[in-house]
Amino acid sequence: MNQLEALRRAAQPLGESVTVAGGPKVTIRDAGALRDRIPLLVRTAVLEKEPLRSLACWLIRELALAAGATPASIQELYAARGLGKTRLDFTVPAMNLRVLPFQAARMVFRAAAQADAQALIFELARSEMGYTDQRPAEYAACILGAAIAEGYRGPVFIQGDHFQASAKKYAQKPSEEIEAIRKLTEEAIAAGFFNIDIDTSTLVDLSKSTIPEQQEVNSRLCAELTAFIRKLQPRGVQISVGGEIGEVGGHNSTEPELRAFMDGYRAALAPLDGKVQGVSKISIQTGTSHGGVVLPDGTIAKVKVDFETLARLSRLAREAYGLGGAVQHGASTLPEDAFAHFPEAGTLEVHLATNFQNMLYDRLPPDLLARIYKFLEDNYADERKPGMTDEQFHYGSRKRALGPFKADFWGLSADVLSNIEDAWGAQFQLLFDKLNIHGTRDEVSRFVKPLPIHVPL
Repeated sequence: MNQLEALRRAAQPLGESVTVAGGPKVTIRDAGALRDRIPLLVRTAVLEKEPLRSLACWLIRELALAAGATPASIQELYAARGLGKTRLDFTVPAMNLRVLPFQAARMVFRAAAQADAQALIFELARSEMGYTDQRPAEYAACILGAAIAEGYRGPVFIQGDHFQASAKKYAQKPSEEIEAIRKLTEEAIAAGFFNIDIDTSTLVDLSKSTIPEQQEVNSRLCAELTAFIRKLQPRGVQISVGGEIGEVGGHNSTEPELRAFMDGYRAALAPLDGKVQGVSKISIQTGTSHGGVVLPDGTIAKVKVDFETLARLSRLAREAYGLGGAVQHGASTLPEDAFAHFPEAGTLEVHLATNFQNMLYDRLPPDLLARIYKFLEDNYADERKPGMTDEQFHYGSRKRALGPFKADFWGLSADVLSNIEDAWGAQFQLLFDKLNIHGTRDEVSRFVKPLPIHVPL
């Protein structure tokens, strides 16, 4: 079977809604029929074996471009914000859709349409790619497939979250660990991830006597990876790059740390290429942790976010360094009334993940949930710390089941799936309201001009 025949075979679920010609070239014949049938092609991209999976991913990207949903960088919006040319009263939600990302992204696009919003990001972290069993191309296919299904037109911001250096692996073989991040970055950019968050904050050494010395490895490696990204980015695309000064879950970040990182980062970046544009944002620690802190009864402990630090460091990032502002991680399990404080503090971006996963688990059929917990007990008992209750162990480890049970999640009944989607939709509406992204379509269209990037099959 030649390439064109293989591509046409992959496109069969779309029926006559598209044509696949030599080149190859994909044309949409019936947009309505395509929206109805695109879930079948996304399913192929997620669950089928190679080469059908990769062919489906390529088809979805080409169809998304043809439909006007374009992978894009949010760089220019953030640069404009750093120059005071945009509103400061909204916070961009960056959403890690770990499970059923196609279905979840459809709810995002629906909520965004109701809010006339485009300042939002879909992201996946390096660690999540492992335990959810989805590579960048698959995740991008789910997001772009959702855009097609919902008739969305405009830039689609897909982000590599926490492209993080493992402190343990770096200590053992530093060059190998950095090379692994480089390879992942290359894969992600090829898949349409035009926003990358570098996280070498794990290498901050608090044993050093001065803050600049503590941040030296972090700022230097972040600069090197920024230069690497700039060499890979497609012509006409300025990828948005983020840096991080404090590992989430550690002590709260300070103004001297931000200055030390940025000054060291700029000094390290200049010799690599004086024309290379640096980071557009800076992630800080303000009192949260990824996934929240689970109590013995399975509930989440209340966390107090240091919004004063967020406001102060966001202002410093904008006024002293021209960045879009500071970024908050680990926020999805906060009380609902906390989210309105992020735009009030001038927070640029907030990362949201675990609560979307929790909402799915809260609505799974009991038999499937029992099988998942049995799987965790059989395979991840070593993650159970002394004194942990069943609720704490299950909550902390259940992300490990997302990849192994991917097909089961796709096989949920229509009633169960509808219940989950309704919950997600309501949550996205609430978040978009609290984060005040209503009307940001105008802000985005003023500064972001998405460029269609066609990738070779």
